[in-house]
Amino acid sequence: MDGETLYSIGDLARRTGLTVKAIRFYADSGIVPPADRTPAGYRRFPSDAIARISLVRTLRELGVDLTTIRKIMEREIALADVAATHAEALELQIRVLRQHLAVLTAVARRGSTPQEMTLMHKLARLSEAERQRLIDDFLGSVFDGLRDHPVLGAVTRSLVPEMSDDATPEQIEAWVELAELLQDEDFRASMHGMAQDLVADRAPHDTTGLIRILAEAVRAQVTPALKAGVEPDSPEAEPIVTVLAAHCADILGSPPPSGPGDLHLRLAARLDQMNDPRRDRYLSLLAVVNGWPAPECLTPAFAWSATALRARPGAAPRGFGRRC
Repeated sequence: MDGETLYSIGDLARRTGLTVKAIRFYADSGIVPPADRTPAGYRRFPSDAIARISLVRTLRELGVDLTTIRKIMEREIALADVAATHAEALELQIRVLRQHLAVLTAVARRGSTPQEMTLMHKLARLSEAERQRLIDDFLGSVFDGLRDHPVLGAVTRSLVPEMSDDATPEQIEAWVELAELLQDEDFRASMHGMAQDLVADRAPHDTTGLIRILAEAVRAQVTPALKAGVEPDSPEAEPIVTVLAAHCADILGSPPPSGPGDLHLRLAARLDQMNDPRRDRYLSLLAVVNGWPAPECLTPAFAWSATALRARPGAAPRGFGRRC
């Protein structure tokens, strides 16, 4: 010990920013032992005590308990192993805190009842296996009896939410609302009807189907008309109706028995079913959960198209009965 600078508890307190009481506690616990004592019994600490106290302070701020800290100081366990264990524990805590934040944010925004809050909390805490069972049950209802149809493979995959372990509060909140939709029996029935129509309204060897063709046509033809302020019953809407009807005729292959007017009404009915706002909400929430770009909302365009078709049910679609 000859020539080594020794420090009093007061010296360590000033150099480390801890209180004398805290340093005395660490000394009594054997975590920062003194090197010597004065004739009057006052403890004196070696210069490395400053580094030890700084390490202890850091570990305590990171949530490491005193027993583990003592073992680290005595080299009974490696600091790297302790850090890895605590990092895993913190990841779990962060995940739980994100869930709590998402639920509380949703409750505050919705003005939820205690019962609704309990349900949201339960949905947010579902395990990966429980989430998958809920998703599989939903898809089983939507594609009941249609699973093996070739046109539905890509559609099924496009409807699957996949929440990552490091999901943001926004993604967790979106999942909670999505999980509520997954359990909505009326929504399931609506989606099942759309799946049946997608299979039924197809040309031979076609893998697209009328519904997807219609959606693309509405996006390309009707969205610009809406932005331009074209009214659905105006003469300017006529060419758009003709294009939509021609797509339908091309898929179906021949005019319906009651003539072109029935085709327009059939198209309008398909658009009404596609215009379920819950479907748009599902796709929007799905994009948030999966980290996809936000989908374009076609609700106004579907409504415009259905109105335009019903405004002129007797107009013959160009190319009726023609195959491209």
